Amino acid sequence: MTLSAGKPETRCRVTDGMIALRPSNVARSEVMRILPTLATAFALAALLSSCGGGGDAGPAPAPAPAPAPGPVVTGPAWWGFGRDAQHSAIGAVATQNLDRIRWSAPLDLAPQYRANGALLIHYGSPVVTTSNTVIVPVKTGAAGGFRYDAYSGANGAPIWSLSSGYLLPPHNWVPSVNPALTRTNRLYVPEAGGRLAWRDDPDASGNAMQSAVFYGAGAYAAAPTSYDTQVYINTPLTTDAAGNVYFGFVVSGATPAGLKSGIARIGADGSGRWVGAADAAADAGIAKVATNSAPALSPDGRTLYVAVNVAPVTGVIQRGALLALDSTTLATQAVAALNDPAAGGRARLSDDGTASPTVGPDGDVFFGVLEGVFGAHNARGWLLHFDATLTTLKTPGSFGWDDTASIVPASMVPSYTGSSSYLLATKYNNYDGVGTGDGANRVAILDPNAAQADTISLQPVMQEVLSILGPTFESGASGPVKEWCINTAAVDPLTFSVLVNSEDGYLYRWDLRSNTFTQRIQLTSGIAESYTPTAVGADGAVYAVNNAVIFSIGH
Repeated sequence: MTLSAGKPETRCRVTDGMIALRPSNVARSEVMRILPTLATAFALAALLSSCGGGGDAGPAPAPAPAPAPGPVVTGPAWWGFGRDAQHSAIGAVATQNLDRIRWSAPLDLAPQYRANGALLIHYGSPVVTTSNTVIVPVKTGAAGGFRYDAYSGANGAPIWSLSSGYLLPPHNWVPSVNPALTRTNRLYVPEAGGRLAWRDDPDASGNAMQSAVFYGAGAYAAAPTSYDTQVYINTPLTTDAAGNVYFGFVVSGATPAGLKSGIARIGADGSGRWVGAADAAADAGIAKVATNSAPALSPDGRTLYVAVNVAPVTGVIQRGALLALDSTTLATQAVAALNDPAAGGRARLSDDGTASPTVGPDGDVFFGVLEGVFGAHNARGWLLHFDATLTTLKTPGSFGWDDTASIVPASMVPSYTGSSSYLLATKYNNYDGVGTGDGANRVAILDPNAAQADTISLQPVMQEVLSILGPTFESGASGPVKEWCINTAAVDPLTFSVLVNSEDGYLYRWDLRSNTFTQRIQLTSGIAESYTPTAVGADGAVYAVNNAVIFSIGH
């Protein structure tokens, strides 16, 4: 990749409430010199979350849309982050070849680049209806302001646009904004005051919406300003098979309804229910649901899994817990502390990440965290593994930072001879210059029920079934390679492949039959940005995000 003049390649790492940017070619000796001080002070929460270097001066221009929507397609929907309520990211239609960019559209009208070109914002996942309407959140101002745009998946023609009053919660890196669809094609989008706006036919033109309020429409109507300025939705929306919606919210001050930061449920019938995060965790230190962490549901829909954490404080580990709640009443069924498997102390649950629980077909729960002490696991974190009740801790995976594992049916990997019915796809970066990291950045397929010794800590970790090294060197023809730039990766069982973004600006098809990259397409020249999702349209088009733009890729 050729970097823009005057913008040296950089990477970013998280501190508690701060971002420290450093040149990617910082000498290893200098890194090792500063690490002990940072680790001792617990000031560094960890990690490279960059997706490229330097990059362009602004988002890639989107081509003019077609004058009219393309032909209607009936196919499988992509309902929200990670596609379904288990965040499996498994598509249900064969993805198209990565031949060309069919269309693109902006996700941010005022991207805020750091001095080194980094773009530290998590853009939300698109949703796609069964009729192939693609709906995306769009940031309209420098510090916020949002709208929702709907496009024809066939050619990118605009169908409708909805201005939103949604306000961002308190944050460091800009959190994601995520709409969601139900199985009956009802669209929900987050609004100000902890409300949801919804409509039942998002494929039709027009933008008339109705409102749902988990603490009561009457309460909101009596004091709208109080709620709008003090209640913020801070997670993606998750919908279940019955049409119920779940999300986290933050409360920054006193409200007439006595709300406390917590978890909300809006039923398909419009009824609302909520519980405070501290009350649900039986821990007064817990402040809220972890920002960006989408709630997940058990396969039978009866149990809701939610990650909660303490407020970020400089120099203090932002610890957290995973809750199992009754999905109807929100009553607590179990609380599991999130601990570092190697160090034994608390792991770090940073609000700058997007890790969300993944629930396997057998009910096991997987959740990514950072190690408690920066660099102790090369800023890779851990993929914690629990049984459905959260009472049994199983073998962890060796990577968890800002990653929601995707489910891979074992039949997708012909070379696999183990006994598991499903495997996990995960980012597997090994960040250069952090701990013992060597920049051999990979993506991996892991067996959740088999173990091997971790190459860093020597602790038992999930067995690598396949892994593949990034193809683009940071510089020259050897040494560290570009990071993989995904927080959830679309899985296509029909083509035996996983769709993954790299910081080199390309989207890749990873064929699990041959363990090779069989297709790729360049989206941009690459940019340092927070990790991004991939998704699949009803017609098999692949959707990827790079440099504040969503791209539709296909034949």
